[in-house]
Amino acid sequence: MDTKTVWWKQASFYQVYPRSFFDGTGDGLGDLPGLIAKLPYIRDTGFDAVWVSPFFKSPQADFGYDIADYFSAAPEYGTDEDILHLIDQAHRHSLKIIFDLVLNHTSDRHPWFIESRSSLDNPKRDWYVWRDGRKPMGRKPPNNWRSRLGKRGWQYDETTDQWYWAAFLDFQPDLNWRNPRVREAMFSVIRHWLQAGVDGFRLDIIGSIFEDADFRDNPFSPHLLPAEDRGGMFFQSSDRTDNLPETVAFAKDLRALVDEYTDPPRFLVGEAFGTAGTVKAYCGERENDGLNTVFLFETLQTPFTAPAFRKLTERFEALFPEPFTPVWVFGNHDRMRVLTALGGHRDKMKLLAAFQLTVRGIPFTYQGEEIGMTQLETDQRRCQDPVSFPYRRLPPFLFRLIMKITGGAICRDGCRSPMQWTAETNSGFCPPEVQPWLPVCPDFREVNVETEARESDSVYGCYRRFLDLRHRFEELRTAPMELLPPGDTAAEVLGYRRGGVTVLLNFSPQGRPGRPAPFAGSTICVSTRAGREGKPFDGLGPWEGVVLR
Repeated sequence: MDTKTVWWKQASFYQVYPRSFFDGTGDGLGDLPGLIAKLPYIRDTGFDAVWVSPFFKSPQADFGYDIADYFSAAPEYGTDEDILHLIDQAHRHSLKIIFDLVLNHTSDRHPWFIESRSSLDNPKRDWYVWRDGRKPMGRKPPNNWRSRLGKRGWQYDETTDQWYWAAFLDFQPDLNWRNPRVREAMFSVIRHWLQAGVDGFRLDIIGSIFEDADFRDNPFSPHLLPAEDRGGMFFQSSDRTDNLPETVAFAKDLRALVDEYTDPPRFLVGEAFGTAGTVKAYCGERENDGLNTVFLFETLQTPFTAPAFRKLTERFEALFPEPFTPVWVFGNHDRMRVLTALGGHRDKMKLLAAFQLTVRGIPFTYQGEEIGMTQLETDQRRCQDPVSFPYRRLPPFLFRLIMKITGGAICRDGCRSPMQWTAETNSGFCPPEVQPWLPVCPDFREVNVETEARESDSVYGCYRRFLDLRHRFEELRTAPMELLPPGDTAAEVLGYRRGGVTVLLNFSPQGRPGRPAPFAGSTICVSTRAGREGKPFDGLGPWEGVVLR
C-alpha cells in the first residue's frame, strides 16, 4: 500500500455535531435522519469524509459524551437502523465516515457503572477507578487530582463509602483500563462498528485513558490557567493523569486492532493535550504504528501573522515527516467559533481556509465554518452546557472575561448553535413554528448556506473553490511541501510550493505586488477573491491567498 496516497491522507474532513446540524423529524433537535438528508450538501461542498459527534444512547447530561450504551442510538437522534443507514448512505455519496469514540469514561447511568457502584464485591466493581478516601474517616479525596475542568476529580459515593475518579465531569466515571475485562468489552465495541462499515474513529480525550498506578499526587505547576500545549491548572500539573507511558503504548494496541480491517484501511485520530511533540508520541515511532494522527491544538493559539504561521508550519513539518501527517484544525464543538476569534474578519477567515486546504496535512472543518458562522452570545444563567454550571453566579463581566481567556470553553453553547441553512425563521434548521434546542445566531438572515451559495465572493464560495482545486490538483493532496525562502516574498506573505503549484498568503491589510523573478508568468488557479481564476498573477490584494501555476 502506498502510504502517501491512502485515503485519509488525502481527505478533507467535515465535523458534524448532530444535535445542531439539521432537524429531520421536526422536534427542534438535530438527528440522524437530518444528517442523512444533508450528506449531499457535504459531498457537493467538496468534503471527502465526515466525523460525527456521539449520537449513542445517553442521558444527554453532556449531550452525548456521557454514553449509556455504545451499541444503540439515542432515541432523540434516531434508531439503530438509522445508524446503519447513515453508514450506507455516506458511502453511497462517496464519503468516508468516522464515529466519535469515548473510551475514557461512560455515563454514570451506564449499566456497567450501576453494577459497579452497587457494592464493593460486585463483579464489575473493578471496571471503574475506585479508591478509599484519606483519613480521617475516609471523607477526603484519595489524592489531589483535579479533573480536566479544574474541579476536584474524585467523586464520593455514599453507597460504598469510596471515591470514583472522573477526569472530566462528575457524572462521567473513568473506566479502569488496567482491567483486561474492560479492554475486552471496549474492543468489542470497536469491532462491532468496524464490522458495520465505519471507516474509523475520532478518540475523545484519549490522553486520559490511564492514571498513575500508585495514585501519587500531581506535582505543583506555576500556571493558574491551562493552555493548548500543556495540561493542568490552578497551580497543579497533570503529570499523573495525562499522557502516561501506558496511554501512549495503548495507542499501538488500538492501531493493531483497526489494522485488521483493510478494505478500506481504517483511520484513528486522537484528541490529546500537550505540545505537538508530546502528542506526536501517540503516533508511534518511525513506522507510524500508533494512531494514524492526532489533533494539534497549537494552531488555536498561533498569532495571525505570516511569521507565526511559517514557524508553526516549519515545526509541524519537522515533527510529522512522512509517513506521519499533521492535522490542521482551527475549531470544533468545544471551541470558540473561528470567525469570532478572528474578530469577525471574513477576509481573514478565507485566508485561513486557503492555508488549511493547501498546506500538507489533513484539514478538519467544523460545521458552519464554511459559511463563516459566528459565536452565539450566551446568557450565563441560561447556558445548557454542564461545564458552565459552576460559573453561573459570577458577575457577567467576569464570566465574559473568562470566556474570552478560555476561548469559550466554560460555556460551549456558543459554538453549538444550530446550523444556518436558509434566511427563513430558525434558518431552516427546524420548522419555523418549532423552538430549536439552542437559539439560532441573530445573523442567520445574511449568513446561511442558501444565501452564500449565490455569492461567489462569500466565505462559502471561497471554501468551495479551494476544495474543488484540492480535488483537481493531486499535488495539493499528496506532494511534499517546500517553504519559499523569505527573500522571495514580502515579510507579511507566507509562501510554499506543493509539487508544481505555488501558494502565496498575504497576512496583511496592504496589497503586495508580485516579485517578478520568482512568479513571472504564473497564472492564478484559485484565489480567496472571486473572479481572479485564470488571470496572470499581478500581486496580492489585502488578506488575499492564491494558488499559482
